[in-house]
Amino acid sequence: MSSALNNRIRVYRAEHRLSQSDLAHSIGVTRKTISTIEVGRFVPSTVIALKIARYFGVAVEDVFSLNN
Repeated sequence: MSSALNNRIRVYRAEHRLSQSDLAHSIGVTRKTISTIEVGRFVPSTVIALKIARYFGVAVEDVFSLNN
């Protein structure tokens, strides 16, 4: 059984008026990393997922969810 990982990074970035580059710089990754996570081509490590959630002040589950 395979599950896709959905994310709301683009929504949170829009609410905070951040570019992919701004977010990437803030959490210590590349813009391409943020881009590939947003479009679902890359599943982030636990550390990156936690950094993204922490940056926005929300739980990881608010940013990421499994699509069964």
